Amino acid sequence: MPELNLSFIQLILEASLLVQMVMLLLLLISIYSWTLIFRKSRFLKRARRTSDHFEDRFWKFKDLNALYNRIVSEEEEPKGMANIFTSGYMEFVKLRKQPNITPTTLLEGSQRAMRVALHREMDELDANLATLATVGSVSPYIGLFGTVWGIMNSFHALGTMEQQVTLAMVAPGISEALIATAMGLFAAIPAVMAYNNYVDDVDRLITRYDTFLDEFTSILQRQAHSMLITSPTNMN
Repeated sequence: MPELNLSFIQLILEASLLVQMVMLLLLLISIYSWTLIFRKSRFLKRARRTSDHFEDRFWKFKDLNALYNRIVSEEEEPKGMANIFTSGYMEFVKLRKQPNITPTTLLEGSQRAMRVALHREMDELDANLATLATVGSVSPYIGLFGTVWGIMNSFHALGTMEQQVTLAMVAPGISEALIATAMGLFAAIPAVMAYNNYVDDVDRLITRYDTFLDEFTSILQRQAHSMLITSPTNMN
């Protein structure tokens, strides 16, 4: 009876070419997936810190113009809430200089600018999430394909043997084929877990951005009506 050798490395080396190609593909997918996971984790942590820092500055500053000048003078491009704020306030100041501008038109223009900035931030937050979802859904099927192919080849080879088939003959072929399924799950499970976690984080950030947009709109609304009441000529 031949010796039963189920060494992991040996099973991979003795697998058929197609199964080895499937394993290599899954390994590359897994590496790429983990790269995206770590990159997205750093990005979302930075986005949360940036939002916390900006909210602290926004509610401490009494002068919106001073805050705007401070942000645009910094070397880094405004991100997150800071981007929404600068986009809305810049449009507010620009429209305020137009003659006969009404508070409603002033607010609508500022809101449009902030919505555009919000959608850009949402696109950046959602980046690579679809890729993680694809890895999580497709990887098991790629591994299953390698397993089915490997088992099919194993039984085909056993069918040509004239002597009695034993466990030692069947086990290595089936084991090397099942490694493809295991590698598919190894690639899929972290991707699915990261995707679900990051989707929740992104939703929370977008809610914060949207809430800030509404709060800032209320502030601009008060300023627009205040300018109109105290000095209508300032709107010219």
